[in-house]
Amino acid sequence: MIPFLDLRSINIQYRDELVDAMTRVLDSGWYIQGEEVRQFEQEFAKYCDTKYCVGVANGLDALTLTLRAWKLLGLLRDGDEVIVPANTYIATILSISENNLRPVLVEPDVETFNIDADAIINSISDRTKVIIPVHLYGQSADMSEISKIAESYDLLVLEDSAQAHGSYCSDRRVGGLGDASAFSFYPGKNLGALGDGGAITTNDEELANTVRVLANYGSEKKYSNLLKGVNSRLDELQAAVLRVKLKYLDNENEKRRNIAKVYDNKIINSELKLPNAPETGNRHVYHLYVVRVANRSHFQDYLNSKGIASMIHYPVPPHHQAAYPELANNKLPITEEMHRVVVSLPISPVMTEDEVQLVVDACNTYRGHK
Repeated sequence: MIPFLDLRSINIQYRDELVDAMTRVLDSGWYIQGEEVRQFEQEFAKYCDTKYCVGVANGLDALTLTLRAWKLLGLLRDGDEVIVPANTYIATILSISENNLRPVLVEPDVETFNIDADAIINSISDRTKVIIPVHLYGQSADMSEISKIAESYDLLVLEDSAQAHGSYCSDRRVGGLGDASAFSFYPGKNLGALGDGGAITTNDEELANTVRVLANYGSEKKYSNLLKGVNSRLDELQAAVLRVKLKYLDNENEKRRNIAKVYDNKIINSELKLPNAPETGNRHVYHLYVVRVANRSHFQDYLNSKGIASMIHYPVPPHHQAAYPELANNKLPITEEMHRVVVSLPISPVMTEDEVQLVVDACNTYRGHK
């Protein structure tokens, strides 16, 4: 069986280095907010070409705490509107509602899956204060156009970069293209820890300091609590793991791109619509390779019969989730159609040429269920 994502094989490549890193933490006797976190924050900030990085417990917290910090800094208030793509993972929406802000769902571009700039403009109101572009599946949103919109309407931009570590837009990496960026280091991400982890990157010192205090019980120093904070800290073990894997991220992303090129060039079945990744200064990192097919359950069954695992990202859009009945009346036909037909093919830096070819052959021999 060709796995959808073979995390064991991805991590085993660096076993010796990972064991050394974790042993270093064990032997240090310091397990929270120590040297590994400080070093990773500096290294990841440099990687993203930002001044600051603040490690937190997970990607959702990275989004939530950034919005909360902006509220504390007087830039947002309860009831303000946040423009967000309708076809994102629900975590993006959760961060908005958690802060008593109002998510305004807009349609994606039908070709790229990313938020449509024209739809953003059409959704701006007097209460709009933030745009959260999600770099979905590993491809940067059109940050050049989004930045122009934000500047014109005096809006904050929070990149959701949870799926796009190392992706470029106009020759600049995501993470430094907005006012702040939120990352997840969930194990399955292109830069994945061995557990949960997250971070924000920014050039705003006041924002970085506020998030850091919020994430540490609202405290700058022990037993002195300035704010009503939470416990959301990247731990030393995960930081040590991420420091090892960050060194190999660009190389692994290049392997993903090479597999995507094979899929692009060799999958010729007209029943499958392949992803569109325009090469205009952007560099897709293919966290996921997502195709569209009319009868995806039939297609997935066919792949499974050929020994190929696949997944759906995501089967139910946020506005149809039981958690958000207040969003249920949104009419979002492009989003709803995408969620009906998308299927993610296996793609990872440890796939062999033979495995890639087997996926290609299965896709080309598939015939839709009539």
